[in-house]
Amino acid sequence: MRAFISLDLEGLPYIVSREHLFVKGALYSEARRIATEIVKVTAEALHENGFDEIIVADSHGPMVNILPEEMPEFVELVRGFPRPLSMVAFAKDSDAALFLGYHAKAGTAYATFDHTYSGASIDRLEINGVEVSEFLLNAYLLGSWNVPVILVGGDKKLIEDDVRKFTPWVEGVVFKESPSRYSAKSPSMVKLKNELREGVARAVERLKNGKAKPLKTEEPVHVKVRFLRSDMADTAELLPFIKRLDGKTVEFKAKTVEEAYRVFELLTLASAGVSAIVTR
Repeated sequence: MRAFISLDLEGLPYIVSREHLFVKGALYSEARRIATEIVKVTAEALHENGFDEIIVADSHGPMVNILPEEMPEFVELVRGFPRPLSMVAFAKDSDAALFLGYHAKAGTAYATFDHTYSGASIDRLEINGVEVSEFLLNAYLLGSWNVPVILVGGDKKLIEDDVRKFTPWVEGVVFKESPSRYSAKSPSMVKLKNELREGVARAVERLKNGKAKPLKTEEPVHVKVRFLRSDMADTAELLPFIKRLDGKTVEFKAKTVEEAYRVFELLTLASAGVSAIVTR
């Protein structure tokens, strides 16, 4: 069997400072060690529970966070940015998916680093009328490929809100409880490793029993995006199928979830380009 792991940083234990999140950050090396340790124990648990192939998509920032020399021989590592389908690249045809280090959507109170896909450009994202987090966006795409998400490890607010509401079959492992955007309480790494091993075992058993299922949304897909600034919406409106709703909001329709994901990815990259131009 093949498992897919998508890794983000903001929802990992002990990650609370912006210095954790950037390649040149003073605490980035600490974040890399934490990320690598969490991924490694999860991959090993999956292997022990019958998965002989595990693909890990390093999915934060420049997407080169995991220390490759620490990965077991049965792991294939997806690295580098930008790349098509971003956080779920190479997930298609997997038997199950797991999300690690995931966080709450933009505007969520008491959640570390709450944002949706791009904290530098996106204020709100809706798929078919549902405000989505990165978890929901990625789960919908996987669901369109019939790949179920079976475990999410991350911020308590994400697990209590979107994970429980939309995917009650998913095993949730709380990595952190956040009283504010830049602080959190996390259990010891020893305890978290044990919880991950036990959580993976329960999640795989649920998968084998047919209780885990792909998360679906309707196709064609209606997408609404609210940017942080009007110049980003100005740029998005250059595409002929994009409709402007107000100063910062646009909408469009896509035939499939994958098409919607690709267009949204393009809009965030275009927004980054606009920011680079106006701030140079």
